[in-house]
Amino acid sequence: MKILVAEDEPSISRQYKLALQEKGHQVIITNDGEECVNAYKKAMSDDAVSPQRTHVAETSKDRVPFDVVILDYRMPKKDGLTAAKEILQIQPGQRIIFASAYVVDTLREAARELHQIVELLQKPFGLDYLVEIVEDTEVYTQLEKLNVRVKELKNHNLTLSQLVDLLSGVKKLQATVASAH
Repeated sequence: MKILVAEDEPSISRQYKLALQEKGHQVIITNDGEECVNAYKKAMSDDAVSPQRTHVAETSKDRVPFDVVILDYRMPKKDGLTAAKEILQIQPGQRIIFASAYVVDTLREAARELHQIVELLQKPFGLDYLVEIVEDTEVYTQLEKLNVRVKELKNHNLTLSQLVDLLSGVKKLQATVASAH
């Protein structure tokens, strides 16, 4: 996998990089949200010229330059939420994971600002857990499905039965995640 990380603590970003590279992943480290967005834009333009991705979508519009972007929530120059907004404007299909000690704030602001479900790792967490979450694309696939259904909520008048089905799916996902810990 190709992974972009934005983390302002050099010792933490170094640990992320070593743990992920040990599992065979290609990791690019940036020190803040601004540097991260710039690296993302560069990767997008590089991919347009030479697409050598493992996760190649059907059209260049759907192509993501990274399998996952990991963002620290609070960083100098540009915070993780602002960086996520800019990245999702460039490529709405990009998988983003927030790494944050401020879980409640992160979830609240991400839901309000990004209008989609995001993944969240609560700091501190073990490096094995980081690798497990990054490599677990099934959870992301389920989240993408929920995002589509969340968009339906905004764009359509859903029946009570459809809303109950959606809620049931979210509860099952939460139970799956909770039992994995």
